[in-house]
Amino acid sequence: MLTVLPIRYVSDVPACREFYAGLGLEFDADASVGVWAQLSAGAGAVGLHDFSVSKGRPAGSVELGFATDEKLEVIASRLREQGYVYEIFGEDFGRSLRVVDPDGVTIQIQEIDMDVARASESALARTEGE
Repeated sequence: MLTVLPIRYVSDVPACREFYAGLGLEFDADASVGVWAQLSAGAGAVGLHDFSVSKGRPAGSVELGFATDEKLEVIASRLREQGYVYEIFGEDFGRSLRVVDPDGVTIQIQEIDMDVARASESALARTEGE
């Protein structure tokens, strides 16, 4: 099943987390690490991503994303059957599939692995400490 998960690239994850929690979204500590906070709403969630480790996305930008509990290969098969071109990437949080919609907007579908995300966060912290 897909969960709508727009990604908001931010300059201050804790401050934005407080803001969105103030709107009524619920912080999900089990799905969050220092550079990523996930907050859930009744019909989806929002991800807050520290732009400084986002591989080029500026603060203030938003990306349409989805989280999935399906294997990306299953989604890729459906897309392939419909004639869509996609790419699967290894990420700091697991894997993602990127596909361009009919209007030319790239969307991301995430297969999140919190063990990978936590290991990436630990590696980032060690690098910053050097």
